[in-house]
Amino acid sequence: MPRKPRTYSHLTQQALLLIGKQIKLARKSRRMPERELAARAGMARSTLQRIEKGDPLVEIGLVFEAATLAGVSLFHPETSRLAPQIAHLDDKLALLPKSIRAPRKDVRDDF
Repeated sequence: MPRKPRTYSHLTQQALLLIGKQIKLARKSRRMPERELAARAGMARSTLQRIEKGDPLVEIGLVFEAATLAGVSLFHPETSRLAPQIAHLDDKLALLPKSIRAPRKDVRDDF
């Protein structure tokens, strides 16, 4: 039985297309051929082409690596600002439960 293809929200599709086009623009602005960026990122040229087209099935790590190598700023222009944000989020996550379970559907209230 064939699997039903996964659908993505319009916002997700637009974000993937945006980062793909940013990578393509940065690569071309640096006069870097597809083969060179793909080789530096450790991926096939066809994978880079899929990233630049906004394919949602490409691993996010490969997308971020291609962006970094092409010179696309991911979150902040200064990477030194990421570590404090990560630590801040770790502090917030430490205050929350480690796992979240779905509530029981049946309530036993017959005492």
